[in-house]
Parts: sequence; C-alpha cells; structure tokens
Amino acid sequence: MEGVSSYNMMEGLVHTGVSSYSMMEGVSSHSMMEGVSSHSMMERVTGGWSPQVTDRHPWLQLDLRDRIEVTAVATQGRYGGSDWVSGYLLLFSDTGRAWKQYRQEDGVGRFVGNVNADGVVHHKLSHSIRSRFLRFVPLDWNPSGWVGLRVEVYGCAYKSDVADFDGRSSLLYRFNQKSMSTVKDVISLRFKSRQAEGVLLHGEGQRGNYITLELHRARLALYLNLDDTRLRFSSGRVAVTLSSLLDDQHWHSVLIERFQKQVNLTVDTHTQHFRTKGEGDSLEVDYELSFGGIPLPGKPGTFLRKNFHGCMENLYYNGINIIDLAKRRKPQIYSGNVTFSCSEPQLVSTTFLSSSSSFLSLPATLSASGGFAVRFQFRTWNPDGLLLSTRLALEPQRLELQISNCRLRLTHHMSAQQKEEVSTGEGQQVNDGLWHSASLSSRGLQVTMTLDNEPSSTMELGDHMEAGDSLYFGGCPSLNVSGCENPTLAFQGCMRLFSINSQPMDLNLVHQGRLGDYKELQFDTCSIHDRCLPNFCEHGGQCSQSWSCFYCDCSGTGYTGATCHNSIYEASCEAYRLTGSSSGYFSIDPDGSGPLGPTQVYCNMTENKVWTVVTHNSTDPVRVQGSTLQKPYIMKFNYSASPEQLMALVSGSEQCQQEVMYSCRKSRLFNTRDGSPLSWWVDQGGERRTYWGGFLPGVQQCSCSLEENCMDMNYFCNCDADTDSWANDTGVLSYKEHLPVSEIVIGDTNRTGSEALYRIGPLRCYGDKSVWNAASFYQESSYLHFPTLRAELSADISFYFKTSAPSGVFLENVGLKDFIRVELSSPVAVTFSFDVGNGPVVLAIKSHVPLNDRQWHYVRAERSVKEASLQVDQLPLRFLEAPSEGHLRLRLNSQLFVGGTAARQRGFLGCIRTLTINGVTFNLEERAKMTPGVSAGCPGHCSGSSSLCHNSGRCIEKNSGYVCDCSQSAYGGPSCKEGVSVSFNRESSVTYTFQEPFSVIQNRSFQASSVYRGNSRARENMAFIFMTTQSPAMLLTVSTFSQQYIAVILARNGSIQIWYHLHVDRRPDVFTPRPSSLADGHLHRIRIHREGKDVYLQDMNLKYSLSSDTEFISIKSLTLGKVTVDTMDEEVMQAGSKGFIGCLSSVQFNHMAPLKAALLKRASSLVRVRGHLVESNCGALADSTIFHSQSGEEFGRGRGPLRNASQSNYAVIGGVVSAVVFITLCVVVVMTRFLYQHRQAQRDASIKEKEHRTNLETAYRREAAYQAEPAYRTEFHLHDSHSSTLNDNREYYI
Repeated sequence: MEGVSSYNMMEGLVHTGVSSYSMMEGVSSHSMMEGVSSHSMMERVTGGWSPQVTDRHPWLQLDLRDRIEVTAVATQGRYGGSDWVSGYLLLFSDTGRAWKQYRQEDGVGRFVGNVNADGVVHHKLSHSIRSRFLRFVPLDWNPSGWVGLRVEVYGCAYKSDVADFDGRSSLLYRFNQKSMSTVKDVISLRFKSRQAEGVLLHGEGQRGNYITLELHRARLALYLNLDDTRLRFSSGRVAVTLSSLLDDQHWHSVLIERFQKQVNLTVDTHTQHFRTKGEGDSLEVDYELSFGGIPLPGKPGTFLRKNFHGCMENLYYNGINIIDLAKRRKPQIYSGNVTFSCSEPQLVSTTFLSSSSSFLSLPATLSASGGFAVRFQFRTWNPDGLLLSTRLALEPQRLELQISNCRLRLTHHMSAQQKEEVSTGEGQQVNDGLWHSASLSSRGLQVTMTLDNEPSSTMELGDHMEAGDSLYFGGCPSLNVSGCENPTLAFQGCMRLFSINSQPMDLNLVHQGRLGDYKELQFDTCSIHDRCLPNFCEHGGQCSQSWSCFYCDCSGTGYTGATCHNSIYEASCEAYRLTGSSSGYFSIDPDGSGPLGPTQVYCNMTENKVWTVVTHNSTDPVRVQGSTLQKPYIMKFNYSASPEQLMALVSGSEQCQQEVMYSCRKSRLFNTRDGSPLSWWVDQGGERRTYWGGFLPGVQQCSCSLEENCMDMNYFCNCDADTDSWANDTGVLSYKEHLPVSEIVIGDTNRTGSEALYRIGPLRCYGDKSVWNAASFYQESSYLHFPTLRAELSADISFYFKTSAPSGVFLENVGLKDFIRVELSSPVAVTFSFDVGNGPVVLAIKSHVPLNDRQWHYVRAERSVKEASLQVDQLPLRFLEAPSEGHLRLRLNSQLFVGGTAARQRGFLGCIRTLTINGVTFNLEERAKMTPGVSAGCPGHCSGSSSLCHNSGRCIEKNSGYVCDCSQSAYGGPSCKEGVSVSFNRESSVTYTFQEPFSVIQNRSFQASSVYRGNSRARENMAFIFMTTQSPAMLLTVSTFSQQYIAVILARNGSIQIWYHLHVDRRPDVFTPRPSSLADGHLHRIRIHREGKDVYLQDMNLKYSLSSDTEFISIKSLTLGKVTVDTMDEEVMQAGSKGFIGCLSSVQFNHMAPLKAALLKRASSLVRVRGHLVESNCGALADSTIFHSQSGEEFGRGRGPLRNASQSNYAVIGGVVSAVVFITLCVVVVMTRFLYQHRQAQRDASIKEKEHRTNLETAYRREAAYQAEPAYRTEFHLHDSHSSTLNDNREYYI
C-alpha cells in the first residue's frame, strides 16, 4: 500500500500489486490486478477477476498491507464480457485467517452487486471497517455468463495505540491525589477478546462508589454506583448489560458517557440509556483505575475476578490516552506484563450453514493405546442438532453425540431397536451462543462424554470400542454412508479446534480437498448472529432465537403477535360493550399497540352511556382541620392508571367528569379581601385551578352561583358565607382537558370552630370518539393527508369501510423506494402491499361475497420485522413470514394519503371509519371538514354510535331500514340482545362437532426447519351464563382428537373449577377462582379468555398462568351438560357423569354458539342433542340481574359529613315524613292502574308470545338455510323504516 486517499474526496485506495485469490479445487490461484486511484478511472480498467468454472467456493481477497479504515466499496463486472457478480458477501480480517462477515444496517449481510459488466455499483458502509484484509464472496452472478469482478475500496489510514493483555497482566492508572471525584466522565476504548469472561476496567472509592466494566458470558456488563453503601457488596450489585458474542476475536468499540446519574453505554452500534443508582452525582474513585483486572489493594497482579485476555486499543479516560502513557513509561502508569502489539491466535472456525445438509467428514486416525478420543468446540442457538456420528468396528453399532432439547446427549446404537443413552444435567444448556468444549473418549469397556469443565458422564459397554473409518461432524451425507443418519436435524452453528486421538485437524487441508469431505460449510469464519440484538420484541416480550430467526414470548405482557405488538385488551369500555360484555372490571389499553400498557378500570354499562370509572387512593370523605395558607393541607391523588394512560383515556372520550364535594364550617374557598383563593385543586397538567365543581373554568365560583341558589347571594359559594353551621359546595368538574384532579390544597381550617370535609370522586368518562369517526369520499381525486407514517419496524392498520365502487386505494405512504399501501383491488379482494427494500410483498384476501355491497367491512393489516398479515371481516387470516436475512426498516418520507394517492388516481369512493395505526386513531372528521370532495361522517342507519346491534351483532344496511346479523353472537332477537337459553336435566347434553376449518392461509412453505416450530398463538374465548343448585356438575367441555381438553365444572362444594389439559403426559392445570359455592340458584356469568399461557377471568378480574402455551390442535367437539367419555381426569369424569341441572344461556366459544345451533336444529353431523331440552327465559332475566360472580364496586355520589354535619331539626324531620306520605300515595295510584292494565296485557301477551315464537322459528329457519351456504352465515332481523326507533327514513349510499 503506497498511498491512501481520503474517502471524502471519493477516491479509491491506491493498490500496487493487490492480490486476488480463489479456491480452485484446493489450489490457491494468484493473479495480479492493478489498482486505480479514483472512481472515474475504474471504468477504464480492462480485464478483471474471474475464477475457473470448476471452483466450488470462489472468493476475491485483498491485502491492504496495513489496517485501514474502509468506508465504502464499489464493484464492476469483468471488462468486455458477460461476467459480473449480482450479489456478494464482504468479509474482513486482521490476520487473513479468522474472518468476520460485515453486516449493513438492519443486519443485512448481502450486498447488491451489478446487473451488467460495465456499470459501477457503489456502497457506502453504514459503519466503517478497520482491517487489513477484505474478502469478496460471490453469491449470485450472471446466469448467462460467469463470475467477473473488479473492485475498488475507499477509506483512509488508521493508527492506534494497542496493548496486549495475556490474562495475568494489567494497567494501573494512579491519580495525582488520593481520590478523583468527577461529575462527568467519558471513557472510550476498543477491544477484542479471546475469552467470554474478563474485567476491562475497575475503580472504587471508600464511600461506596465503584465502576466496573467487564465481559460476562460474552456480553458487556457495566456496574456503576454513586454513594450508595447498600450496593457496595457484589450481592447487591446490578449490572447494565449490552451486546453479545463479544468473544469472537474481532474488534469492538465501547463508549461510556456519564453526566451525574445519567449514563449512555454504547457498544458498537447499540446504545443503552439508564440512570445509575446511588445518592450522589459524583463518582469518587480512590487512588487508581485498573484496566485488565481488579487487583487486591497493595498487591498488583493479584486479581479478585478473572482478568481480561485479549487486546485493547485507543483507551481514553476523560481525554487521557492511557496506553500512550504506558508506552512512554510515565510514572502514573503501572504496566505489569503488558505488551504493545496485539498477538493474533490461530483459532479458526468453520460455520455449518444448513440444518439439513451440512456435514464435515474427517478420517479416524489410529490410536496407539486403542480406543479413540475426539475433542472439539462448538457454539449454536439451536436446541437440536447432530454433533458427531461414527460407525463402530462392530457393525451395525454406532455412536451419536447430539444436542437434544438444549442438552448434550450420547447415544450408543447397538441395533435398530436397541440403544443406550446418557445426557448432561438439566442446567447445562448448550444453545446459548457461547463456545462449549465437548470431548468423547473410550477406554476399555467405557466411553466418556465431557462438556466444558463439568463432571463427565460415562457409559458402560459390552465390548471394546473402536471407531470406524470416518467421523462425521455436524451431520451426515445425503446418501446413507457407513450408517450415518441425522437423528432429527443437522448441526447449524460453528465448530473449531478439532482433535482426533490427540492430533489437531487442519481444516485448510479440508478446504483444499486434501483431507476428508464437506458440504454446506463456510471456512475461516463463525457466522453466528445474535437476532435478539436489538430486541424486536415489544412491550417487554422475551426474545429467544434459533440460528435463522427469533421468537417472542409474550406471556404476561398483555400483548400478542409475532413481536408482542398487539394488545389483547379492548381500547375502551365502549368497545367491550360492543363485544357483548356487561358491567364489571376490565383491563383497557387506550393506545392499543402504542407504548402505554393496559390499565384496569370499572365499566358501568347499566345506563345508555357506558361509563369508564378510574379510582384513586382517596375516594372516601376526608376531614381537614388546622390548615393555613402558610401551611396548607395537601393531598395528592394516585390513580389506578398512569398520567399518560389517563391522558389517553380522557382525550379519547367524548365527555369526562369528576364530582367534587366540599362541606364546610367556617372554612372559606375564595372569600378574601384581595381575591386570592384559600383553597384550590391542581389539574392533570400541574396547573392550579380555582373554579369549583359545576362552574366554568377561570372564575372563582361554585355551582350554586351558576344556579343562583347560594345560601347567601352576596357570595359565589356557600362556604364563602363563613357561617358556624355546616354548608356544602358540591358539583361536577366537566371540563375534560383539566381532568383528572391530581391534587387538592385546603388553607382555611385553622380558626376556632373551623372544619372542612371534602371528597374527590373517581374519574368518570363516557363515549369513544374513535369508534364512529368517519369520512365520506365523493371524488376519485380527493384524499385526506396526514403526516408521514412513523412505522419503521412495525405497523398495524385497521379500519372499517363501505362502498359500492369496484376498487380504490384506502391509504398509501411512499418513500424513495419503500412504500406501504392498502386497497380494494377488485369487488371481492382487498390487497396489502409494501416494500422495505427486499422487493414488493403482496398479500390479498378474496371474499366469497362482494365487498362493495354498501355494508361495513373490517380490514386489519399488520407488518413487522417478523411477518406480515391481512385480515378482512371473519375471512381466513393470510400472513407471510419475513425473510430471515433482509432489510427491516420501512423508510417513508411523503405524506400519508387516506382515500387516495399522491397521483390522484385510483381514489376510494365510499366511507372509511375508525382508522387506527399503531394505536393512534386518526381524526378523519376534522380533516374532512377542510378537504374538498370529502365530508365528515357517513350517511346510513349503521353509521352512528347508537349501537343498534348488540353483543357482537353486525348492522347491515337495507333500503327500508337495517338488519342485525347475529350469526357471530350467542344472542338473538331484533338487536342481538335476547339470550338463547335452555333448561337442562341430568341426562341432557348438547354436543357441537367442529368441522376442521382452514383458519389461516399461509404464504409460506412448511418445509422450513422445524426448529422452534413455534410462536403458536393459542387463544380461546368462552362465555356463558348459568344458574343451578346442583353440585358437582358439568358446565362445558371442549375436547380434541389428540386427547386435549378444557373443562368448566362445579366441584363438590359448588365452587367453579377450570381445567386445562394441554399435554397428555402432564398433569392438567386446574384453577379454582373462588372457594364459595356458585350452585346457589343465582345467575352467574363466566367469561374466560386465554392468550398463550395467560388465562383471564374477566368478570372476576382474575388472571392465571398455565404451565404451557400449547394451542388446541384439531378441536373435535364442545359439549354442554352430561359427558360420558373416559379420557378425562377422574374428578372431571365424575362431574360429567352427573350432568347439569339448571339453565344455561348465551354460550359462546370463539365464534360458535352451540345453544343457538341446537335450537336451530342444524345438520345432525354438527349438532347432537341428548335428553330433554326446554327453551328457557333465564337469558332475559340476566339483563336485569346483578351477577353474583362479579366483584363490582359502587361508585356513588359523595355524602355529607358523618358527624356534626347538622343539628337536630324538627322541620327537616317533618319534611321527610311528608315526602314519605306523598310517595306512598303515588305508589298506590300507580299500582291500581298497573293491576287494571295487567289483566288486559295477559291476553295480549299470549298472542304476542305465539307471534314471537313463530317469528323466532322463521328467523332460525332462515339462519339455518343461510348456514348451509358456503358463504358466512347470517341471522337477520329486519327493522323497517316505520320503526319508532328511526325518525329519519332517508338513506344515502356512496
């Protein structure tokens, strides 16, 4: 290398005699390729590199003569021909032996090459490479030609100060004074390590301060504490860890930035921000900082922990170059056994790329002592894979060493049916990505297996053992050679340091074809990649991985999906009501898939409005005395939701309010000479508010002033009259931008006889502004535009639409190359398409019925780094897995267009409502008001929030009214409100047999590796109402063809039990939510929701965790009542034999309603009824019954003082007596009129009942006929335009 040009000048590195290499049948070919000095000159260079066509794995290697900081590369095809490379890998190395693959942003390793021989493709590296050797490995080339390559490298010279630590050495930097106290620290260094453990940096002080930076399990751990003596000892220390696989013998950069307690830790390209523990802001370190280990005081070179073995360079502590001081032998540096050049060990790895076809065959050398001994090291993420297989001299015996269920297992196959096995311990998992040493040796009649430094496992043999001719590492050849068979999967990972009978194996000879054989291997590099760094699992999901992909465990997070992106909870109480729920405690997630987590609220659904109630820590009346303005009484309210959750709830609600009660005796609110308030409250934003309940913001008045009924009209509040008797100022705060009340301050209860009693009620909100936020599009060229969609790694888009147009774009957002689009591509198809840099991806769902039928249809599209999915109504879900190696980030830069495109073509004509992206609901109505061709809202009967159809019923527009489709509901009737109820006796049962549905359509091949077949999204929803006095009793059971089952029973004591038997070879999970008896003759509602391992009893506000997240596979049937099968546990069978005596109502399992199916008398192949069933009305009783299974809480209005609130007053008593007499007379009059009308109503009721049964039967028959069709079924109840509930008969369609 004779010269280096600056990258900023876009000039290439000048090469003189740069060598190119390729492996051609094991022979290293060498040719000369003259370098060029600029990018423009590259186009005029003739020739180029091209390997022989017989080369198995060609590559081009550049020796830059010294370590260079490479910032860009460029490629070109071979001059004057049809040879070029269309895709390649870039590897780098300091030694030319141990290589590392360069990965671009998003972890993409593949570089896009050329499409012809003449064009130049330039790649600027997202992070520079500091290395001497580069290797270009062609992956694809011109299919009509061959590999041809010209390359140019851009960069600049790189100089560094290097120190080598041999595992016993250290650098000690001694301060000029006794201790060093700093408020700000900046520490930077680069290192490469030969081990997974070792201390890089340590310093501590006598007051409990310390800083330690060390490698632990190949991850970097930073311990930092400021003045907290409780954390001085190691047992209390908490580390911040970052990165992984740092023992790969390649350089890694570290930067620690601290200002007071705020710390940034950066390793390579990953940064973690955190706040350190401790009471102070300064780091006080006594005497010295040590690098490479933690020496004992006064004994340099003696370490408490394992010291660092490797190299460091450019080590800076607050601007001081530590290595430079050591090289110049400055007195403040002690450098024991440290050298200043980096020694390069020859630990060369080999990567086994395929889990089905990779293998390495090595000859079994003879052992002088008899037997054999094999040793090697390996690292992997996979829980299964073959490590070693060899045929024994005594055929057909063979030995297999494999990873099975994350543990090491040795198997001696003596015959096809006979084998013997030994395994390592439960805690010795080997699929952690770390290097593990495995050895296998035979001596006499024993064979010994050893893992790392753990105790060996020994297997006794019946005869002496000698290995066959060959040892197969990692897998077996495709042909059954010498009895080698892959037990499950081939090994996918890295191996190194092979030794057979104490002779090390040179893999260069294997690579050159001079020793053994191989397939699907990558030599001289370990291509292991941590797919959990960064962690793409959202909302606290736990990341695990195999060699080729990662998985997210969402258990306990409240979220689901491939990356734990989707909330399992509804966004509001209004949404729960639309699913058929009744009043109770619920977890809501106001921002859906956004960063805010779920919170628990009480949903009051007893009124026309659905109220969301959020409590706080002080809802009872509180008495206050002795407060002044100088020392006021202050109460801060802590709500059951966070401030961010409260803000989201309030902003998404139509109206919010909070009752405020203030009872007083000689305690004023505002009555002062200068007008300054004596008491006030603080809103959600921390602002002081001086208006009281019932009045408008900004004015120091109370509700009595607004109503003009204050006890003294000279004042604006009753309490400001300042009387000796009790007065009251109670009202409702309803300006929602100020709610909830976060604090109250009372400052006038310190005078003689002065006293106050206050109560701040819970926050109460109703309405969900997002549910019916809609816009109508009348022109194809019209659209709504919003800011650019911020969804680089994940995006979920959901909305409803109705239209009569055959096609149109719902939304679109584009970037330079990337885009995302959802559209109605035909009258029966919805398409979701996007491109993140890997090429366009298209998912489409076709419906059996037209989607432009002017009815509401639901669309949900989701894209994550793991997969993409599309859902339309209840049609089968379609999804597509993302490639394991590819771009991840969706980069957009234009506006988001809704209802059209930037080109004003293919616009949507119709209505769109409830558009939600990543938990944020877009205000379509507000934007539509200022956009031509678009109007706010949507015409039609089914376009409002009046909820004409209940309990998951679907509203369908008709020319003369609307229809409720109750087919997806367990309810019936005109509005899907009538519970379908049946009375059972002991012998009664209803069995619904499932037709195995194709519930998911997959755009992928099932020939992928079965490693982690998982991320199954086990989910069940069950709901029913029951009433009985019998116990034990069987309520419901669901069984599968694989003997799994779910059972809900009443035990002997009447308590409800829920049984989940998901594994045949394990005990079932049994939950008893309440020990009290539910066989009490009262109605009880049960709603069970399972998501993975989590089971939620929503009406009881309980959550349980299963021992497994296994999904129900091949559901066979659901049975209500008596069960006679003998494949269940004894207690369940006993309850099943007793059957059920009582009433069952509104039974639903997922989208199936078995009681409704039984009453409709559907095909006998689906429904089987045994015993006597009688239609009941307990479902109607349920609407007016308080369910005893709910743990409700009454949120009443505030009451007056408990004592001393008033004096005995005969006038008040007389008024009460008069009121009672008047009410009694009114009741007598009403009852008289009621008895008169009741006799007439009895005759009418009998006629109406017959008519209703006739209509119900007709509707059931209509639904049964519709069910027989291949399209989805519908239960219709017609509401004509003359219905009294509809005042406007006009109807508009778009």
